[in-house]
Amino acid sequence: MEFMDLKEIQSSLPYLPPFLFVDELQHVDEVSAIGTFTFKSTLDFYKGHFKDIPVTPGVILTETMAQIGVVCLGIYLLRNEPPNRGQFVMTSAAVDFLKPVLPGEKVTVSSEKVYFRFNKLKCAVKMQNSKQEIVCAGTISGKIIKS
Repeated sequence: MEFMDLKEIQSSLPYLPPFLFVDELQHVDEVSAIGTFTFKSTLDFYKGHFKDIPVTPGVILTETMAQIGVVCLGIYLLRNEPPNRGQFVMTSAAVDFLKPVLPGEKVTVSSEKVYFRFNKLKCAVKMQNSKQEIVCAGTISGKIIKS
């Protein structure tokens, strides 16, 4: 199997700021991925979510877990496929939100592959804050769509 380093995986992500939620990819192998993101207080969604008490929206937390835990792992799993095979798109998510993520917090996302078959990748994902507390966890699935 062809080797693919972490920077190469990260540069293959189909996102750009302000919708790129991967600062550092720390580990990816056949069954797991780990990465980090810091929610800078200047991110636009904090201006209105919530009034006077900014909290990171759950949909953004879910997207962060999907980018690190599903898309980065998926890029790695497809490393030996022909170029432009397709992109991963989220098909389902079931996430429990346990603690708020505030502006300025750095989170770590880790995922474990549940299965990868028929072009669908399902992962168990969790997000931890800097105190190692789980802030959200669940399962996220993505599917390859042709480019």
